[in-house]
Amino acid sequence: MGRARGLQVVVDGRLVIPEVELHERFSRSPGPGGQGVNTADSRVELTFDLAASRVVPDRLRARLLGRLRGRLVDGRLTVVASEHRTQLANRKAARTRLARLLRDASAPPPPKRRATRPTRASQERRLRTKKARAEVKRGRAYRTPD
Repeated sequence: MGRARGLQVVVDGRLVIPEVELHERFSRSPGPGGQGVNTADSRVELTFDLAASRVVPDRLRARLLGRLRGRLVDGRLTVVASEHRTQLANRKAARTRLARLLRDASAPPPPKRRATRPTRASQERRLRTKKARAEVKRGRAYRTPD
């Protein structure tokens, strides 16, 4: 699973993103932190330039760019982590999140659905329930006495 090995990001067995292709930015994080909450830059923004990456094969890059187009800004994917108190824990969380995003987006497309016809029994069941519902609704109708 996507884990941080050293500072590189292991997406799966075929794709490992080296540290030189990742850019980190640190800032102050909202939330818990005790005395250091206003002094420690524990929030992490991890940016990966997917469009310019040299480790992503062209076919995979096209699939990733297509599937992640809503999250990309100028071909760059940014992940933010600020849920932990320490910068190190947030760095690990951001790398894990980036690996999961890339792994999910790089998965091969599901096989196309084969069109099948409904069975005769299922069609008969559907018609029986439709008739039963119609009978219930017909019973609710108000009839004026003649």
